[in-house]
Amino acid sequence: MKSVKNKRQKAILKIIQTQEIETQNQLIEALNAAGVKSTQATVSRDIKELHLIKELTPQGKYRYVVGQKQDLQNYAARLKTIFKESVTSFDCAQNIVVIKTLPGLAMAACSAIDSMNIKNLVGSIAGDDTAFLAMTDAAAAQEFCAEIESML
Repeated sequence: MKSVKNKRQKAILKIIQTQEIETQNQLIEALNAAGVKSTQATVSRDIKELHLIKELTPQGKYRYVVGQKQDLQNYAARLKTIFKESVTSFDCAQNIVVIKTLPGLAMAACSAIDSMNIKNLVGSIAGDDTAFLAMTDAAAAQEFCAEIESML
């Protein structure tokens, strides 16, 4: 399955380098023409994973291009700033990390964490002032709590 995904994503990158693709439907049609079958939902996920953005062309149209990826230092700095300004407490319960924030900031903290593609993070959910992070196991949760401690 991984090779199908890699083949499709390589095809997407090749297509957007050689054609002005403005919509997901155009991208799906171009993939089909290249012999790669895909659905809109899959293409949408690929666009996110490949960090594709729409850029204005000189003709006044938009086209997909590869966005500049921020390096891990930028993510770490961003996360550190968000945590220093919004996190009021954190703790872990088995494989769940619970983060308490100032009111209204849990989603921002979760969004920053999600964008970091943390290896042992299975998923996250945020309310107004509380975020729950599901880690692969209790050791990963404790390790992430230690990272949070060092950031604060």
